Amino acid sequence: MTAMTTFTEDQLALAEVTLDFAQEQLAPHAVAWDQDKHFPVDVIRRAAALGLGGVYVREEHGGSGLTRADGVLVFETLATGCPSIAGYLSIHNMVAWMIDRYGDPAQRARWLPGLCSAETLGSYCLTEPGAGSDAAALRTRAERDGDHYVLTGVKQFISGAGASDLYIVLARTGGGGPGGISAFVVERADPGVSFGANERKMGWNAQPTRQVVLDGVRIPADRRLGAEGDGFRIAMHGLNGGRLGIAACSLGGAQSALDRSLTHLADREAFGARLLDAQALQFRLADMATELTAARALVRQAAEALDRGDPGAVQLCAMAKRFATDTGFSVADRALQLHGGYGYLSEYGIEKIVRDLRVHRILEGTNEIMNVIVARGLTESLR
Repeated sequence: MTAMTTFTEDQLALAEVTLDFAQEQLAPHAVAWDQDKHFPVDVIRRAAALGLGGVYVREEHGGSGLTRADGVLVFETLATGCPSIAGYLSIHNMVAWMIDRYGDPAQRARWLPGLCSAETLGSYCLTEPGAGSDAAALRTRAERDGDHYVLTGVKQFISGAGASDLYIVLARTGGGGPGGISAFVVERADPGVSFGANERKMGWNAQPTRQVVLDGVRIPADRRLGAEGDGFRIAMHGLNGGRLGIAACSLGGAQSALDRSLTHLADREAFGARLLDAQALQFRLADMATELTAARALVRQAAEALDRGDPGAVQLCAMAKRFATDTGFSVADRALQLHGGYGYLSEYGIEKIVRDLRVHRILEGTNEIMNVIVARGLTESLR
């Protein structure tokens, strides 16, 4: 990863620390966590002790104050150990960044220390049973009642739900469309909050996914994040960074699958020669490495654009998310094929990576929606 990309000394040190953590704390347990559907909160808190609970949160608020370019390096490296846990940490960090960026001083003081230490776990609640890709069509309502809001609705496919302590909930406070949406911070202990069953999923089994049910949840008005009607803008700004995090997780999982394939082919023989010496297989490996390198460059370009506030950052983040998640899944699937029957066995860990990376093409906005965003940017000036 470092041979073809220029990193600063600080970034190299960050990658080394994160890689050590991924290989020591995540990789040895990833298959067992997947099989047992175990969410390793203790390990997530160990990651937070390294500064990975508030990657983008400003240092004065307890975070690490890192850039998006630093962050994609962090999440790619973490995902070499377990894409599922790295993916949850990306979402948790998106929640922390949204509170740091859009919260008032009292909100930051109340929630950021716990989020940065991962004593408080965060989840993001946008999707609903009838509002996924069309996020502006959400129906969860927040009715003003004096100094409080009363929230009613159901959120679907929420990562960390039930285990997380804090939920950023997007709800409708006004009329239809994106302008009628506001953002709120809901706590797990709030009366009226409940959760559906842990979903039975193809992958990402090391973290829970549940419905979040809001049945007349009454919260003080100071739990609103930003102004009324700002929720959709806040949500979309959060997703720009979230898409880069998931893109980076796809790169890390695929890189791990590629590395395992190299080792496997070096150890296996057929027709009197190492599989690694077969030119046909070398060409497949070369394609996989080339595609990952191209995807990595696009993800980093998008991260740097987001860091400097480039007007084209939204489109670049969408491009990076679409390309990196498609590439990551494709590379992992080819790695499974290179392992033959062994790739299909759970003990080798390759089939888990394939299952984990498949959902990356759906969450944080489906890849079809990423194409809509890119196309809109291309054609906007011609409307």
